[in-house]
Amino acid sequence: MSQVQVEPNPFALMMDPAAVFAAIECSERLARLHSRVCRPLDKPVGVPAAAPSDAAAAFDREVDAADTLGD
Repeated sequence: MSQVQVEPNPFALMMDPAAVFAAIECSERLARLHSRVCRPLDKPVGVPAAAPSDAAAAFDREVDAADTLGD
């Protein structure tokens, strides 16, 4: 198995991303890791966004009206 030399400087790695990906693919330590994709902050698909309530809309109108009176 051939070893891929990776630069210790992370900015040098940005200049050759193919070498980084090659090192990742050849890494035995990374291959042994168990991975799982979690997206707890994603919104469920197919659920419509909640419409603002009438009270919130009325409050927004009051704030907008107060802001224009202050000019």
